Amino acid sequence: MRILRSNTILYCRRWEETAAFYEHGVRLPVLMRKDWFVEFRLANDAALSVADERRATIPSAGGHGITISLRVEDAEATRAALLEAGLEPDPLRTSWGSPAFFLRDPEGNRLEFWS
Repeated sequence: MRILRSNTILYCRRWEETAAFYEHGVRLPVLMRKDWFVEFRLANDAALSVADERRATIPSAGGHGITISLRVEDAEATRAALLEAGLEPDPLRTSWGSPAFFLRDPEGNRLEFWS
């Protein structure tokens, strides 16, 4: 098997707020938008989508059991940019020898940023 692209889809109760969080707070580029689904670029061949559970066949997990781990160039600078955007990331810490922090989206999904 050769995987050519990866996309994680989060089904959301708070869809509009969660889509705005990723677009305006985290500032991910939008690849595709429909009235109930938005796909964002994470990296060249990786995407993250948010879908309105009211229009899908899969319910929200409510943030339970999900961590999206994102390696960034500079965790400290990324955290500062998220604070500037009005978000509330956790304090910077060391995880597995690397600077890292967590942030939760409006749906409760945990994002881990590390470098």
